Amino acid sequence: MTTPLTPGEHVGSVDLGGETVHWNLGDSQSYGQYLRLDLLLAAQRPLTTEHNEMLFIVVHQVSELWMRLLRHELAAVIDCVRRDDLDASFKMFSRIDHVQGQLVAVWDVLSTMTPFDYSAFRNALGRSSGFQSMQYRLIEFQLGNKNAELIKVHQGDGQAYAELERALRAPSLYDEVLRLLSRRGREVPAASMSRDFSQPYEASKQVTAAWLSVYLNAEKDWDLYELAEHLMDVDHRFQTWRFQHMKTVERIIGYKPGTGGTAGVSYLAKALRLRLFPELWEARNSM
Repeated sequence: MTTPLTPGEHVGSVDLGGETVHWNLGDSQSYGQYLRLDLLLAAQRPLTTEHNEMLFIVVHQVSELWMRLLRHELAAVIDCVRRDDLDASFKMFSRIDHVQGQLVAVWDVLSTMTPFDYSAFRNALGRSSGFQSMQYRLIEFQLGNKNAELIKVHQGDGQAYAELERALRAPSLYDEVLRLLSRRGREVPAASMSRDFSQPYEASKQVTAAWLSVYLNAEKDWDLYELAEHLMDVDHRFQTWRFQHMKTVERIIGYKPGTGGTAGVSYLAKALRLRLFPELWEARNSM
C-alpha cells in the first residue's frame, strides 16, 4: 500500500518542509570547494571531437584517483607492520581489497569501447601511455616489485623521478613483513632483510619455511596467519587487475604495439608471471 501524498507533494518530489537545510552557506566552504571540483571536473580535456575519448580519459583519471588512495593505505599498512601493530593494519588491508576491486572494475567500463571507437582518436595520444603512470610504479615499489629500469621514462620530470628513486631504494611492504617475522622468532636469512632494496627480491627456501611454520601454527600466531592471507589477497587482486588489463587491451587493439612503445598484449602477458610474495605461494605446495 502506498502512502497518500500530502498537500503540495507530487510523485517524484521530496518534502523538505521539516528540514533545516543551510540554503545560505555564509563563510563556510561548499561541497564543491572542499573537493576542488572546479579543478577535478575541468581536467577532462579531449584532444579530438570523438565521443568516446571522454570515456577513455575518465576511466584513466578515476583509476589514478583509486591508486592515490591505494598508495595512502599501503603507506599506513607499512607503518603498522614496522611498529608490529597488525590489528590496526587489518582494516586498512580490507579497504585496500575494496579499492583494488574498484580498479579491476574500471576495465569493464573501458571494454565497452570498440576497436573502431578507439582508433578514431588513438593517434592523438602520441606516445602517452599507462606505462608512464607514476602512481602505478610507486605502488609496485611499495609492494616490492622493484625494477630500476622502469623509472627511466620519468627522467624528464625531476620531481617524479626523485620520488620514484626514493621509493625504489626504500624497504617495501614485504621487506618490512620479513623483518617482522624475524622479530617474532622465525628464521629469516639476514640477506633477505639487509640488502639493496632497489634490486628485485629473490625468493628464499628459508622464508618459505618460515611462512609454512606460520600456517601450521595458526592458532598460536593468528595475527601472522591473518597477515599472510591479507598479503595473498593483495597479490591475487593485483594479478586479476593485470589479467583484466591484458584482456581489455587485446579486445580493443588486438596485438598491435602500445602507444608507450611496448609490444602491447605480449608485454602485459609477461607481467602476469610476476608474484609479489613468492614464498606465500610456494608454501601452499607443502600444506
